[in-house]
Amino acid sequence: MAKKSMLSKEKKEGLISEIRTYFLAEREEELGDLAAALLLDFIEEKIGPEFYNQGLMDSYLLMKDRVEDIMSLEKP
Repeated sequence: MAKKSMLSKEKKEGLISEIRTYFLAEREEELGDLAAALLLDFIEEKIGPEFYNQGLMDSYLLMKDRVEDIMSLEKP
């Protein structure tokens, strides 16, 4: 069973349009709304979590560096 999209209806429609535009411009293929929506669902379910997790790791490392910078101001 497919998970519910975390994207708003408006955002999803915009991304479907972007996918269709990309396929037409780059591959000279006309993709219908259903095909583009299925591709978006696949990306969101299978690929999206990798980007999300990388974003979390990047944020963690940035915050860790900042906390270490703050701790360097500690007085003896």
